Amino acid sequence: MAQALDFGDWLEICNLKARYCRLLDTKDWDGWAALFTEDCEIDTRPSGGTLERGRDQFVAMVRSSLADAKTAHQVHSPEITFHGDSAEVIWAMQDRVVKGEFALTGCGHYHETCVRSADGWRIARQTLSRLIVEMAKS
Repeated sequence: MAQALDFGDWLEICNLKARYCRLLDTKDWDGWAALFTEDCEIDTRPSGGTLERGRDQFVAMVRSSLADAKTAHQVHSPEITFHGDSAEVIWAMQDRVVKGEFALTGCGHYHETCVRSADGWRIARQTLSRLIVEMAKS
């Protein structure tokens, strides 16, 4: 059964995801990596990507893919269900990736499990699914 809403935790998870977008788009790789648990599992297969296990491997893969890209990630409409020191979160998302002559705009959802750590809430699992993908030359 879901735990009663704690607004402080709700706000901290929303701030975690806001930092996720900002740090990813500004290429602050160390700051972005700190948002995940060391043993995180990130699944982008539903949107054409890969399954990555472990923060270092995942961040290295994203860094090599997006280091020379211009990106803009936006999330909204959080649905957060608490279960003690973990939370299931669904975010509506939109992203724009421009890399060389390639441009992608996508809309979909992040499905995440966040866990409370000594350093605050962290992303332990994430699945990215897309409902719309538009690709074009930039």
